[in-house]
Amino acid sequence: MEHIHKVEVLKIHLRILGAIKFLVLCFLILSCSKKKEVIAPAALLPVPSTAQLEWHEMEMNAFIHFTINTFTDKEWGYGDESPSLFNPSQLNVDQWVTTLKAAGFKGIILTTKHHDGFCLWPSQFTEHSIKKSPYKEGKGDIVREVSEACKKHNLKFGIYVSPWDRNRSDYGTPPYVNYYRNQLKELFTAYGPVFEMWFDGANGGDGYYGGAKEKRRINGASYYDWPATLQMVRELEPDVIFFSDAGPGVRWVGNERGIAGETNWNSITPDTLFAGKAGIEKLLETGHEKGTHWIPAEVDVSIRPGWFYHAKEDTLVKSAEKLFDIYLTSVGRGSTLLLNVPPDKRGLFHENDVKVLKAWRALLDQEFKTNLAKNAKVEATSYRDENVVFSPLNISDENKETYWTTDDDVTTASLELELEDAATVKYVELQEYIKLGQRVQAFTVEVWKNNAWTKVADATTIGYKRILKFDPVNTEKVKINITASKACPVISSVKVY
Repeated sequence: MEHIHKVEVLKIHLRILGAIKFLVLCFLILSCSKKKEVIAPAALLPVPSTAQLEWHEMEMNAFIHFTINTFTDKEWGYGDESPSLFNPSQLNVDQWVTTLKAAGFKGIILTTKHHDGFCLWPSQFTEHSIKKSPYKEGKGDIVREVSEACKKHNLKFGIYVSPWDRNRSDYGTPPYVNYYRNQLKELFTAYGPVFEMWFDGANGGDGYYGGAKEKRRINGASYYDWPATLQMVRELEPDVIFFSDAGPGVRWVGNERGIAGETNWNSITPDTLFAGKAGIEKLLETGHEKGTHWIPAEVDVSIRPGWFYHAKEDTLVKSAEKLFDIYLTSVGRGSTLLLNVPPDKRGLFHENDVKVLKAWRALLDQEFKTNLAKNAKVEATSYRDENVVFSPLNISDENKETYWTTDDDVTTASLELELEDAATVKYVELQEYIKLGQRVQAFTVEVWKNNAWTKVADATTIGYKRILKFDPVNTEKVKINITASKACPVISSVKVY
């Protein structure tokens, strides 16, 4: 019996020893297969703020120019117009907002006060406002109506508030700046949240000015004391995006034709820039590769020749095809599109404008319906540390937080996409992971044709998004060649249509 007991104890010891050996072996295997530490590329400054990044991702916003000019058939009111002229007969802001949302816009910027000084809200600081108009017997408030409609339909709300005021007798003197700030306090306190504030570069010139009827000049660089004015607004709305020629949130693109630069850097150095400064259009269109601040371009353009409604322009509404081209030269060049759609005297979007917006939306949906790269096989000439975290497969996973990148010393590289089946291709869309900065300086697109690579497009910058259109070609493979980059390229998405 004692012999049998010793044998059983020995068996138990052997099992324990085997288990220990097994655990040691597992530890060794895990140790040997342990991945390298994941080190992402360092950010290449400047980079966007959280609010700027959200603004980029909106891609399309709408302008609404509507004021007393709508009823006087002017683009710029002189400031002496009687508030009694403002009397829309069928105003329906729900029609505005639902039409724009169906077209794909994510936010709306309303002209709460244009250069003529007439206010679309019952400001306590002036009688030159909607409260003195026949609209709703002086009880109307269109700023509130639009703000509430945006909340109802889940669009962001923004405001245009002209710094110039051709109605005010004190314009050009220090008291007017206090008046302007008081109106900003009204708007940001009672009508928020406000995602973007627009102030124009047109400042000073001839006006009514309370009866003076004269020209007044101001120093655009100093008169408004913009740093103090913007700081006051930030205390009310910390995440607001400020638009002007030089930002500081987003900049003007330098034209009103709907065209961002083919080279479009999100950075400029704004130290000597201010709203209305002459001779900076080219800089605003292209940005500057060595700019110190992230101040991307916003592309503002109207669906009609004018910004306000004019019956004579009812037959001059831009076509769906023209708007599609504008989309490619704005959103497709890394900017955000701001398209103006002006209500008519009824207070409605005209039927012609609505018809074009619907056709444009259908055209966008048709052209970008099927991403042929979604299930493509993707290979790269290299990827960072050969770590799956930075795999080229990240460009087609539809996750905006993943990306392909290379080692720090590799600034040229290629991505090759093999489609599931041969298809007719005419657009390539690329996106950089701009949380780490804008990097790519030049790239080309090639397709596999007649058993050889054929270049179909080339460009400079990418930024948040770049869409290249080329002659349709049937192919089963597409190659992206990064030929120059400020630092290792960081690409989050490539789509093929």
